[in-house]
Amino acid sequence: MSTVVDTANLQPGFENPVLDAQATFRAALVAFSLPGKRQRFDRLSDVPAPLTTATAAFILMLADLDTPVWLDPGADVQQVQDYLRFHCGCPLMAKPEEADFAIVTDSGTAPRLGEFAQDNELFPDRSATVIFQVSSLDAGQKVKAHGPGIKSEIEIQAKGLPNWFWQDWAVNAACYPLGIDVLLTCGDEAIGLPRSVIVES
Repeated sequence: MSTVVDTANLQPGFENPVLDAQATFRAALVAFSLPGKRQRFDRLSDVPAPLTTATAAFILMLADLDTPVWLDPGADVQQVQDYLRFHCGCPLMAKPEEADFAIVTDSGTAPRLGEFAQDNELFPDRSATVIFQVSSLDAGQKVKAHGPGIKSEIEIQAKGLPNWFWQDWAVNAACYPLGIDVLLTCGDEAIGLPRSVIVES
């Protein structure tokens, strides 16, 4: 990956860095506190393809010099690299297991969930948060979910996930309190899937 940032065609970050980052943080907090409840991440007007607005806002709000990020082959393009390096300063990693945050834009090339950074009993904060971009939150396989933050039971849909995703998620949830967390993004909307969520197809 080139480390030279081309700023000529760089998209802007948050217009108001403090207020927009705070609003994005609140949306992320609610997304993971109330799994399956859609949140708007709409504080960016233009982001580099193939990132969605929600994906870019989440990363800009959380990533910095000390938070390595991994990009899947679809997102690992110069324009995205420049955008993240300029606005976040985050190191971009070659392998998914090396990153605190990971972005998956193409389900066909997505690593299995177990390939992302996993925590352990001594360092439970070292697991990855993985962003999966999907084409719809209103279509696709429907699953029932329950767990902390969910009153009784809810249904979650997402079109564009790998066909093995929910199978891997069951394994991930069974490792709780270990395991990774996932954010599903579509346009400027997102839903959180903390590792505590249990799903049934």
